[in-house]
Amino acid sequence: QVQLVESGGGLVQPGGSLRLSCAVSRSIFSIHAMAWYRQAPGKERELVARLINGVSPNYADSVKGRFTISADTAKNMVYLQMNSLKPEDTAVYHCNADIIGFGSYWGQGTQVTVSS
Repeated sequence: QVQLVESGGGLVQPGGSLRLSCAVSRSIFSIHAMAWYRQAPGKERELVARLINGVSPNYADSVKGRFTISADTAKNMVYLQMNSLKPEDTAVYHCNADIIGFGSYWGQGTQVTVSS
């Protein structure tokens, strides 16, 4: 069992930045993949960024060059640094952990709203 708790969402103007945090209840060394997903109203949940075995980040085309996923193994934290935010980035952002043999776990989500 893994608990994930996101924080850091909020209201930001276009062009602004936010850093989302995900607190993980177990060592992230044991987690195959950590990821951030988002879901906008009326749309399906989509992958934003993924970190596999702590390395090899990959990103959705829509956020490449603007978002950065990272992990702090000492604190069991995963972050999503979001720069140059656009209104279309508005969504609920969810942290996800994939553990081989155990399944996929989700946080409750944090709202990000990009608006002037």
